[in-house]
Amino acid sequence: MIRFENVSVTYDGEGEPTLRNVDLTVPEGELVLLVGPSGVGKSTLLGAVSGLVPHFTGGTLGGRVTVDGRDTRTHPPRELADLVGTVGQDPLAHFVTDTVEDELAYGMESLGLAPSVMRRRVEETLDLLGLAELRDRPIATLSGGQQQRVAIGSVLTPHPKVLVLDEPTSALDPSAAEDVLAVLQRLVHDLGTTVLMAEHRLERVVQYADQVLLLPEAVLGPPAEIMSVSPVHPPVVGLGRLAGWSPLPLSVRDARRAAGPLKSRLTGLLPHAAPLPGVADGTRPRTAPDTGATPPRTPAAAERGRGGRNSLFRRRRALPATAAPTGPLVAVDRLAVRRGRVEALRQVTVQVAAGETVALMGRNGAGKSTLLGALVGMVAPTGGRVRVAGLAPHTTDPRELIRQVGLVPQEPRDLLYADTVAAECAAADADAGAAPGSCRELVSALLPGVADGTHPRDLSEGQRLALALAVVLTARPPLLLLDEPTRGLDYAAKARLVTHLRALAAEGHAIVLATHDVELAAELAHRVVIVAGGEVVADGPTAEVVVSSPAFSPQVAKILAPEPWLTVEQVAEALRP
Repeated sequence: MIRFENVSVTYDGEGEPTLRNVDLTVPEGELVLLVGPSGVGKSTLLGAVSGLVPHFTGGTLGGRVTVDGRDTRTHPPRELADLVGTVGQDPLAHFVTDTVEDELAYGMESLGLAPSVMRRRVEETLDLLGLAELRDRPIATLSGGQQQRVAIGSVLTPHPKVLVLDEPTSALDPSAAEDVLAVLQRLVHDLGTTVLMAEHRLERVVQYADQVLLLPEAVLGPPAEIMSVSPVHPPVVGLGRLAGWSPLPLSVRDARRAAGPLKSRLTGLLPHAAPLPGVADGTRPRTAPDTGATPPRTPAAAERGRGGRNSLFRRRRALPATAAPTGPLVAVDRLAVRRGRVEALRQVTVQVAAGETVALMGRNGAGKSTLLGALVGMVAPTGGRVRVAGLAPHTTDPRELIRQVGLVPQEPRDLLYADTVAAECAAADADAGAAPGSCRELVSALLPGVADGTHPRDLSEGQRLALALAVVLTARPPLLLLDEPTRGLDYAAKARLVTHLRALAAEGHAIVLATHDVELAAELAHRVVIVAGGEVVADGPTAEVVVSSPAFSPQVAKILAPEPWLTVEQVAEALRP
């Protein structure tokens, strides 16, 4: 179905090719998973299949790529649209209409399909992806995960022979990701669709793959064989390597069957976990005081003082620091937020102490990003009370608030406005009053190999996220808010991020992250807060909350249940002589 013949791709201005001498064949009706560190050319290889490389991206394509006999060098993307469906890393860049139903129909309209066929396929896709209740919603009002499902659905409706997916589950909660992968399985098994997918969250997808392509080596083979040598691998594979299991398990079910001896070795041992701030002396607050007070509802005044929503992302010189208050750094008491007729948050009560890391988890659209927006002053409460370092964020001058809180949003491009990585870092150093080179050092630590002269729009999603993280981390705010901070990051980059965030927490910085990455929560968070329907439904130590949750439990916890082991790192440390 897909044939690469000695393919190399070199972008304009780059000294070395991004892809080099790729020679392989992808059979029809198989799901092939691309793996490898960030920046090794996974998105470029996918673009070569869809024709975006080189027709849209520019650069030089050497060799030959054919899809069902069509040469992508001589067939631009519009001439492959009936054959190849593509979903990129950024769903917002994918949309051309305003509402969900119109977006699902657009591709079929472009191909001239009959209205009766379009209606049937739209209904099928709405049901397959759980979008029926959103059919009339404006796309701009959807959460990131909901937008991702719409983007996937819009390329499914024309029934292409080949699907090209770049990080298709990165913005989805675990349940929604399973639904999407189940749909892809059905397309592969029942319709013979060929699926080529790049995904960093291998714990979700590797067990579904027929073959795995490891880059930059361009080695294609059975999943277990490739995972045994791959530098990037999911926790189930890491645990299998540690325990010496053969054959190497790819799923939790297979690992549980082999885990008996390992569980016996771990009997009587306890996983090491970082203590919660204040637990030793009993000072860490757990619930907000019931004051009964509700602040004045002044969203209009807050908006006027802030200069509009986007001013949150324009870095400003901070005012001199004020004295830090006593008590919790974050105090949210019975917070309510309404967006039109939708009650996005209601009766939310949460506290966060200095030095504490809290993971907000929940399905897409549960209200996690709205809560982060309230903490940074982007969203004004319609009821209840929010305080960060004693300040009401939505009425505080941004130049003062930036001394206390920093946000990395779901879309890192909202923070990036310079023409080069070097210029972004220089601006971040100046805004934070940090030593020159501080931001650049962070970028290199999180994701080595990002060139100074690269334009941020030319970075991969993971590289762009690393740059945005570095821009915010340079200021070292007492409260750091992260919205899906590992989207697009490979395991090595995520490990470096975890190390840096742990160091910040140890120095007393509070960290609140909204994430669907259960493995990140297991590695990093002291506490997990689960949000559903705009309400807090669980709040407690990570091990207690995630081990009892089938949806939010990490792989190691599922394999070694009922004992509270969460990560491969914990198991390795316990077994160390």
